[in-house]
Formats: sequence, C-alpha cells, structure tokens
Amino acid sequence: MARRVADELVLDHHRVSHQIRYDATTSPQTQIKFMTDGVLLRELAQDLTLTKYSVIIVDEAHERSVNTDVLIGMLSRVVRMREQRWINSPAGAAAPRPLRLIIMSATMRVGDFTKNTTLFPTPPPVVHIGARQHPVTIHFNRRTVQDYVTEAVKKASKIHTRLPHGGILIFMTGQQEVQTVCRKLRQKYGPQAASRLANAQPERQPVSARVADTEAEEMELGTEETPVIDEADVDENPDDEALDSEDEMDDLADSDMPMHILPLYSLLPTQEQQAVFDEPPPNTRLVVVATNVAETSITIPNIRYVVDCGRSKERHMDPRSQVQSFHVSWISKASAAQRAGRAGRTGPGHCYRLYSSAVFEEHFDDFGVPEILRIPVDGLVLQMKAMNIDNVANFPFPTPPDRGALQQAERVLVHIGALENKEAFVGTKRHIHATVTSLGRVMALFPVVPRFAKLLAQGHQHHCLPHAIAIVAAMSVGDVFEREESLYVPDEEDPAAAKEARRAVRSKYFKKLHTFDALGDGLSDAFRLLSVVGAYTYDAARGNSVQFCRDNFVRLKAMEEIHKLRAQLSSLVVANLTGLSEVDTVALQQPELSPPNPTQCKVLRQLLCAIYIDRVAVRADIVAAPEAELNVRAPASKGGARGIPYVALGIPGPVYLHRSSAFFQRAAPEWIVFGEVHRSAPKEAVVDDEPPPPTTTWLKMLTRINPAWLPTLGRSLCTFSQPSETATAEALSASMQSIKRGEGTSMQRQVLLTPRYGGSMQDGAAAGGLGWELPPIKAKQVLVHGRWTTQM
Repeated sequence: MARRVADELVLDHHRVSHQIRYDATTSPQTQIKFMTDGVLLRELAQDLTLTKYSVIIVDEAHERSVNTDVLIGMLSRVVRMREQRWINSPAGAAAPRPLRLIIMSATMRVGDFTKNTTLFPTPPPVVHIGARQHPVTIHFNRRTVQDYVTEAVKKASKIHTRLPHGGILIFMTGQQEVQTVCRKLRQKYGPQAASRLANAQPERQPVSARVADTEAEEMELGTEETPVIDEADVDENPDDEALDSEDEMDDLADSDMPMHILPLYSLLPTQEQQAVFDEPPPNTRLVVVATNVAETSITIPNIRYVVDCGRSKERHMDPRSQVQSFHVSWISKASAAQRAGRAGRTGPGHCYRLYSSAVFEEHFDDFGVPEILRIPVDGLVLQMKAMNIDNVANFPFPTPPDRGALQQAERVLVHIGALENKEAFVGTKRHIHATVTSLGRVMALFPVVPRFAKLLAQGHQHHCLPHAIAIVAAMSVGDVFEREESLYVPDEEDPAAAKEARRAVRSKYFKKLHTFDALGDGLSDAFRLLSVVGAYTYDAARGNSVQFCRDNFVRLKAMEEIHKLRAQLSSLVVANLTGLSEVDTVALQQPELSPPNPTQCKVLRQLLCAIYIDRVAVRADIVAAPEAELNVRAPASKGGARGIPYVALGIPGPVYLHRSSAFFQRAAPEWIVFGEVHRSAPKEAVVDDEPPPPTTTWLKMLTRINPAWLPTLGRSLCTFSQPSETATAEALSASMQSIKRGEGTSMQRQVLLTPRYGGSMQDGAAAGGLGWELPPIKAKQVLVHGRWTTQM
C-alpha cells in the first residue's frame, strides 16, 4: 500500500512509509505512514497525545476488531485532549495542533459512532463519498441448497462455458473447501483436462447437463429491479439471461479455454498468495477460490464474476469455559455487499449468490458481530490497566464488551499474577478493586496474549529465555505443521494405487511428528514446537529452510513468521527485562537454538503450568469422577490416551485429548494443563424439534504436570484443610519446649495441609464444588494475635 500510494502521488518512498509488527521503513522524512492498529496502540502507550501526528485515518472500521474498537475509544479522548491543550495554550507556545480523526469504511454501521454519546458527546459529521466502482448485478438462486460446494463448482462451470471472458472469484468458508473446489475445477477445466478434451473432441461440443445444469428454478434478477451496488445503471447488460438459458445447443463461449485456478487462504505461503496478482497465462480464464481474506483485504485485478456461498467459518468462544468452536454460519449483509463489490473494480461485473433473496432478507444480519463480543478480553483489560485506565467498563467503546466477560478476564489475570485484588472503601462499603502488579506491567510490554507474556517475563530462570521465546513465537503463530487432511497426494489413475499413495504419505507424516516428540521425552506439546523451531534454525542457517519444510510437512510461511517474531521478542526482552545475565543476552542474539537440558525442560514445564494455572485437567479415574465410566470410546487394545476421559476445570462434561497431541498414542498422563479447548461440530444433521446431536470437547497444547506444583503456582485457586492433628501436636510441643528454653517468644509450628484445587463456583467448581484433592504439603504457621497464620 505504501509503495502504491508513493507511486501514485509521485513521492519519494522515504516520505510514504509503513510500519508493521516485524518491519518498518519510517524515517525523519516520513509524511504519510501506513501502520496496523496494534502498532498505533503501542505508540499511544508511549505518547498519549500522539504529538507527531496531525491526521489519523482508521480504515476498514466495519471489521470491528478489538484493537480497532479500543483505538477509536482512545482516539476520541485524544482528540478532545489535543483540542483543549490547543485552546488553553498561551500565545506563542509550541502546543500540538488539534488532531483530526477520520473513521472510514465502505459498509459501516454509522450509528455505533454517531449515536454513542459516551464515545463522541457531539455527533461527528458523516461524509458520504461516491465509490469509484462499476455497476455490479446481483443474481440470487431461487432455492438455497445445502451442498454449496457442489453448487459453487456448477455455477463456476456455467459462467466459464456460457459467459464472456473475465476472472471468477469464488468465496468458500475454509481451506479444505477451497482445495476441494480447486481440485474439482482442475479435473474439468484445468490445462490437462482441456488438452484431453481437445484431443478427444476436435470440434466444439455443447456442454452436457452434468457440467452446466440449466437449473430452471434459478432466478437471476437482471431487470431494472435488480439490486445493484451504488444504484448504477445496468440496462444494457448482455449477461442478464445468459445462465438462465435452457437451450443446451447454445454457442458456449470459451468452453474449450482452460481455467487458471488458484487458491487463496491465510495459511497459504506468501509467494503462492501473490500469484493471484500475476497475469494469467494466455488464453486462460483466471479463477480464484478464496476464503473471506479476499473480501476486503485485497483487490484481485480483472475479476468480473463473483460466486458467493453466503457463509463463513467463524470462531466462537464460550466466555466462561473458554471452549472454542468453529461454526459455518451466514455472513452479514455488509459482508455480502463487500464480496459483491469485488466484481466491480475494473469493469461491470456480476455476483452470483448461492442462496435465495428470502434467506438473504430473513437470516442475514445487517452487520457482523464485533470481535470484542466474541473473544476473551483479558489482553485488553491488562493493556488498559497498564495504561492506568482502571475502570474498564466505563471506557468509551463503540460497542462495550459484556461485563461478565470483563469480570472473567480480571479473574484470569489475577490467577496468573498480572493483577491483584485490593480492598477499597467507598464510605462504609467495601469494594474489591483489581490493580496491575509489577509483573503485569512487564507483561503489558510484550505484543502477545497475557499468558505468553508471563512466560517471557519469567523465562530467564535457568537460562530458559531463548527457549521460552521460541515457544511463545510458535504458539502465537500456530499451525506449524501441514494439516493431515491437506497432505499432498500424487494423482493416480488406479484407485488402489491412489489409496496406497495416501497411506504412504500419512505414514511418513506421523513419523515426522513422532520424531519431533522426542525432545523432553514428549512431556509437552510445546516441546514439539520447540524441537521444530530448533531444527529449522539449524537448517535455515545453512540455506536449507525450504527443503526442511518440504521434508518435514512444515509450513514455510509459519516458520518465517516465527523467525521474525523471535527476533522482535528477543529485542523487546533485552530492552525491557532488567537483570539479564550475559549468557542470556548473548543467547538471544544467536539465530540458532540449542536444545534444552533436562533441568531446563522441567523448568519450562513449570512455567507452562504457571501460565495455564486455571486450565488444569485430570484423568477422570484419578479423582473418581462420574466421567470415568465413559471410557468406551476406543478399544483398550489401541492403548495410549485415545478415548480416555478427563475432567477439566470450568468445562462441563468429559473432555478428551486431541489426536494432534503427542500424548494421543502414549500412556494417558494423570494431570495436565492445556492451552486450547475445541468443541467439534456434530457429525449428524440437526433436525427440528429434536435434541441436538452430541458434540465432543478436545484439549490441545498439553503439558504433563506434577500436582504438587499447583499449591505454589496456583495459590489463588486453592483452599486448604485444617492442619494435620499429629503434626500440630508435635509442632506445638516443640514450640512450647523452645519457649521454655528461652529460645523464642513467638510460637511457630510445622503442619501438614491438604490442598483442594478449583473448588469455588467462579473457578470451575471442580468435584462438585469440593475441589480436587492434591498431595499434602508442609507449611509453617505463626501465632499472631491469638490466631495461627499460615506461611507457604
């Protein structure tokens, strides 16, 4: 973007710069800077009035990410602050000029900003600018089919065989669907299929109904009543009735022209993503099959036809249990408009929606749900507390988060030590107020989620910091390995040979995973990531990074991002952590990563336990939970943790270890902490008036722990029994003898306490509110003002 704007304005590239998470081109000559919302938020933390900026433009505001919402709330205050300073500054003083704030979007719910008096006491002016877009005709299906993947292939086939030349953009919900559509289209219209067709049929033949069904029930609104973006005039439209023809003997334009088919999704390597911007080969039609990354983020040139399935895959998270699930659901009307607009960038276009107009009107929301209402806000709360915004609930959000979600975020931050509860009195009423700790202020300096930030802040123990940074970088990027369902299998004409090829690829895939599990005896899934990062750094230093990723089923794009994030986090750690040893400082400057020794592996497991202290799970039979009776999911002969039920803190019902975990084929551990919880979608269809089919909850990113660590690392989640009677009597006798000998005036005793973990209702109500019993621990008690006080 910065390069394009510089070229269009005929400016030097030093005057139009960009700054993102891993890269920056800014200089003292910079006049226009493109940056992410996260970068600007961090600048706000350093300079609340943003004195070096005169105009700030927040674009694509309709996406409503958490960072964007917080940024707009902060900027609304900065605008008023800068204005007051300008008005109150004495004559001749060098005060910064008032800040101008522009919030932009093509499809934005303007009322969230203009009618929100907490955000803007005086409604800001609304400026409408006509879009520089060509007319786009919208076509609805008369019926909405459930198999939208097959319907998308059929629609693309009909466009390709019946309509004039122009690129096709097909929207699907996820990577697997994208690859499925690409494969089916290549089988029909890829270069090889086209050559076979040309050899078999020298003369042009009409397309059969199997390839391009006439679909007489289809309705395409191509008249003057057609919904058209920007109400453009489309009276002279040669394509309105093209797909509605029932005459199979029509002259099918370009039916023998091959398609140039490209996938586009976020996990695709950057080089392959860039291919959609390249000119397609001569005499081919460009077909891009994409997820919603193509909705607003990029503009693909020469797209004339859009096929919209009307759905997207979104992550939903239960605010209390933190269980994640991915649901394919209808998009919003705003998103549908954005998708349709992709067809009108370079000329008149068409959008074919694979759903009816009735479904669009009745089941599509006007706008999507803001991200701040869909995800945990613990990182948001920590950042705002670190900026001395204590009452987060009163902050001027465009859409305020749920108060229950804010309370849950504060509890999580208290458990991991970023916040501490303090008593405060307002009159005679006592209030519990959460304030940021010194550890929390350090955690807020790192651009990762609070749990990972704690791992960075405490990772210097036993020189584990380089390994802690590598683990955090890998877990932040995610999806290091290729997914099993997307493994490449060579095309085989013989079905038996194809099946054998798939089996061989899967066997090699799991052998590679098992190889990386050797580090640390497979006691943590994080060690698998650490092993991959270490091996990659070794090969990358010798120029073999691409071959390493290809041989080990590792995503090159992910490893490149991890490498950049490691460098960024290392520099931040050196700049912000005091007391680092010279050994740590030198190690952080080395790109290669040496394997941790056994002591460091144990320390890393303890650190992982500390950051996931409220995400503890125990094998159901260990705590005699009712779920222990459910061990019927897999034959015992298969061994390992497959099908073994666990009970997890704060998650109702049984949970199971995910098949991607290193523990899946190993002996089931007794106590673990987990990083992610996923609920799989039911395999059976939901029938009206019947209870929904059962789902399964899976735990991912697992680490085996010693339950004896929990009372120390998770004190806020523990309750303690009365001291052991035998220990108390012995300690009391020893204390009395000590006083008689004149050796002390205070009474102390060593006692045995039995901790119980996670029993409170707010923290998960483990074991029905009693908590899980942990091994007894020794503690010292001191008699203070007639009461025994425990010192851990």
